[in-house]
Amino acid sequence: MMLKKQYAVFFPILLAAGCATQQTTQQPSKPIRQAKVQVTQTQTIQVKPKPVIVKQNTIITPKPSYRSFSDWKSDFSMRAMSAGYRSSDVQRLLGAAYLNEQVISLDSGQPEFSKMPWEYADSAVSNARVANGKRNFAEQRSYLSGLESQYGVNAEIITAIWGMESSYGAVTGSSHLPSALASLAYEGRRQEFAETQLLSLIELLQRGDVSWSQLEGSWAGGMGQTQFIPGTWIKEGVDGDSDGHRNPWSTADALASTANYLSNSGWVRGLAPFYEVTLPSSFDYSIVDTKQSASRWASLGIDTIDDVYLDANTQMELWLPAGKEGPALLLSPNFDVIKVYNNSSSYALGVSLLGKAIAGQSDLRTSWPRYERPLSTTQVTRLQQHLTSSGYDTKGADGIIGTNTRKAFQRWQGNNGQTPDGFISQRSASSLTVW
Repeated sequence: MMLKKQYAVFFPILLAAGCATQQTTQQPSKPIRQAKVQVTQTQTIQVKPKPVIVKQNTIITPKPSYRSFSDWKSDFSMRAMSAGYRSSDVQRLLGAAYLNEQVISLDSGQPEFSKMPWEYADSAVSNARVANGKRNFAEQRSYLSGLESQYGVNAEIITAIWGMESSYGAVTGSSHLPSALASLAYEGRRQEFAETQLLSLIELLQRGDVSWSQLEGSWAGGMGQTQFIPGTWIKEGVDGDSDGHRNPWSTADALASTANYLSNSGWVRGLAPFYEVTLPSSFDYSIVDTKQSASRWASLGIDTIDDVYLDANTQMELWLPAGKEGPALLLSPNFDVIKVYNNSSSYALGVSLLGKAIAGQSDLRTSWPRYERPLSTTQVTRLQQHLTSSGYDTKGADGIIGTNTRKAFQRWQGNNGQTPDGFISQRSASSLTVW
């Protein structure tokens, strides 16, 4: 990586939440080049804002528990009406709502947390999804170019999210939204979230963005072609086709709203979500998963595989999704922005790889270690318990390999003769605990 000469005037970069731009006068040992960005010049899309219904009252605290689903519906109706929502709308919304046990089951086992990263990536860039993505990208090229020009979000990333969320509008969900959200609220694990989305759904029905005959979506409450939940649609929805409504089932509205959402979440124009890199043989793996400036990573001997220009001050995170034997990626702030859709690194990787494929760019150059096998949920729980009891606190034992578990395992690796890459598999964890 080569660094362009540093000038006295610095141009600030808008970073995703939790990232900070740092300026440095220290020259890296391997400088980094300034990003070259080409933006298609198209006509700016005119967005007609529409007033949002805002309730002034606060819904009162729910009961600690409910005897039945009917008991919850009765109590929620009373609380919603006390907060100022029309009785007729509340009763109409909940009148047909039923307890969906499948929704409760699905809520406890999302695939992002139970697959190896390459399994999720393979699904994201399946031949059918890529082919359909290229076709839809071509059909919407002019409109997507306009969105990229206005919002700064890569057109292929907007298209990739469209593909991941609804197969480009073909599968928008068949769950009855009031029933799905009501079931989540009654179950209780995410009661506040689900009840808030139900109230937001009422507001969308009142202002006409959603019709009473159009209440089918995902089991988790997602609506339309890019699967916004009601509360987020209220804040981020855009009238892309200028018909006076912000309809999540409209292609134009959904794509414009996705671009708007990512832009408002901190998308940096001209920056890819990740860059594949090579590591020096003497690399200190204990700093994996940390964020450093691009110039700092270069000074440590990290180089991009492709000929890439990066601003020296951009904060990047080094991620080894499959440990030292797999690809090494420098994650840009835009990788974190993608996670506003789904707070999963595997999801963000899938979107990023699909976007590259749609744009005709190369896949990862480094092969995945497909011989590695994942731990079951029970095994992860036991691993977390063992790590914590051994002095490597995982902040809980929930059976999900998250950041705290990976960092705890990484510390254990460093103290027990393993390369501290933080990658947990049957092989790497075999000497730590007995299944």
